[in-house]
Amino acid sequence: MLITLVLCSMSIMSLSCASESGSESVPDNQIVTVQRGDLTVDITASGNLALSHKEEIAFDIPGRVEGITVEEILVEEGDSVEEGQLLAKLDTSEWNDALTTLERDLLQAEINLENAEYALDKAEEETTTSIVGDIVVKESADSHDIDIKEMQVELAQARFDDARKALEEALEKSTEITAPFDGFITKVNVEGGAEVVTGMVAVELADPNKFEADILVSEMDILQVKLDGEAWVQVDAMQGMRLPAKITHISPTATIQQGVVNYEVKVEIESLEAVMQERQQAGQQEQVPAMIPEDFQLREGLTITVSIIVDQRTNVLLVPNSAITTRGRQAYVQVPLPDGTTEERAITTGISDWQYTEVTNGLNEGEQVVVPQGTTSTSTTPQQNQRPPGGIMIPGMGGRPG
Repeated sequence: MLITLVLCSMSIMSLSCASESGSESVPDNQIVTVQRGDLTVDITASGNLALSHKEEIAFDIPGRVEGITVEEILVEEGDSVEEGQLLAKLDTSEWNDALTTLERDLLQAEINLENAEYALDKAEEETTTSIVGDIVVKESADSHDIDIKEMQVELAQARFDDARKALEEALEKSTEITAPFDGFITKVNVEGGAEVVTGMVAVELADPNKFEADILVSEMDILQVKLDGEAWVQVDAMQGMRLPAKITHISPTATIQQGVVNYEVKVEIESLEAVMQERQQAGQQEQVPAMIPEDFQLREGLTITVSIIVDQRTNVLLVPNSAITTRGRQAYVQVPLPDGTTEERAITTGISDWQYTEVTNGLNEGEQVVVPQGTTSTSTTPQQNQRPPGGIMIPGMGGRPG
């Protein structure tokens, strides 16, 4: 009886444990339908906007003039200006005095040239006469003296040419400097009453519609980056707005920080109007996926995320990455059958991003694949332009999962 009682107790405990264990739900495999969509593989990195078109506007003073006083600076830092607008001007009385000096220099150079030519002519005409017995002998001028006078003429001619050129260039210059394009003033380096010389920068002008950014791309990704390659810029302060950009420079040297090797890449934001015109000329009707509010202004220093396009496919079969297994170099998926079982199907894959893989052979649109339990697929419909959360702000990290 004691043995029977013990056995009954153990059976009850076993059934109790089994009941508790069976109460835990085991997630079923997820079934996903193979559909067509677009796939883009990119490299993402963060950076900050910088004005790409800046120009230093300097005073252009005649070269022989030591300095002229600034009469007035007509703009301040931050002012918006239009092409041709007057920015600064010099003292016109000092300018006229400088022109007068150059005119006098030219006149003096002309006089010196004429004197040198006259001296040479006289030297060549001069002769010496001597009597040897009953014979009168005439000798020509000293050849050495003529050589010297010829060199003096040559020197006087060069100085005359220089003086004439200096005056002609000065007459082409202006006491005023104007804006070469529409923009805004980023720097003002001088003020009224200051003395300036040629080449001294008065103001710096920037085009508010042209921006660029420097980003760092890892050594693992840099070989995929090509000059003039396509990129997109996401402004962090304006979610959902993407701007087209192009790669304008790839540094040939590495930037190494704490043993991490990166390469500096420069991207320049393109004009949306220019992109649309280019696509229309090429017969492409697609719209640029970027809407800029009228009251939004790009500003230097804004934080951005740059996506460099490495490869892209349109209207291809897509399968979630988590549905694919590999053995050696062969990829496989599990295809559910009508009887509830599955079959292993070998497939050929193309490009892939962090979420989907292109299937080029082995599956048809509308077929289903199994996503094994313990993995998740965020959607059965391919989503475009998605990024893994928290992963887009790391410089040089690519779009393909590691």
